[in-house]
Amino acid sequence: MDIKEIQELIKFVSKSGVSEVELESKGFKITIKTPPYKRGGQPEVQVVQTTAQAAVAPQVVASAPTAPVAEAAPAQTDAAADNGNYEEVKSPMIGTFYRSSSPEKDPFVGVGDEVKKGDVICIIEAMKLFNEIEAEVSGKIVKVLADDSSPVEYDQPLFLIEPH
Repeated sequence: MDIKEIQELIKFVSKSGVSEVELESKGFKITIKTPPYKRGGQPEVQVVQTTAQAAVAPQVVASAPTAPVAEAAPAQTDAAADNGNYEEVKSPMIGTFYRSSSPEKDPFVGVGDEVKKGDVICIIEAMKLFNEIEAEVSGKIVKVLADDSSPVEYDQPLFLIEPH
């Protein structure tokens, strides 16, 4: 699927009022979601692409008013020596870190919560897109390293998880 087809799909979803569209084809899957709330009165679309052949999908930026295609899961590395046996969940992009899907809702996870691989643990807003970040390992949340509604950098640690 090329960028023009993705742009047309984004326009269709934003105009149709559909809350979610999922398309799966050879080696990739695209999910476009409109969040349950809108900031600033503008509709926002989330596009997630996962590729079967690659561990992390490449980020492709489209021109306005469309949006980038972003990773579905964060890149994780072995924890630093001072973090013991913990796994770091790092930001896969530059954006704004949110612990919940809206200001009125509870955080996705907190310290002491058990998570499974694939559970949504936070959202990063980048270029008016809300990208769900999923846990890559099952375990227990030991520490939240980023403040809610704060800017985060690429590869910045967000959580520490004690794997099972």
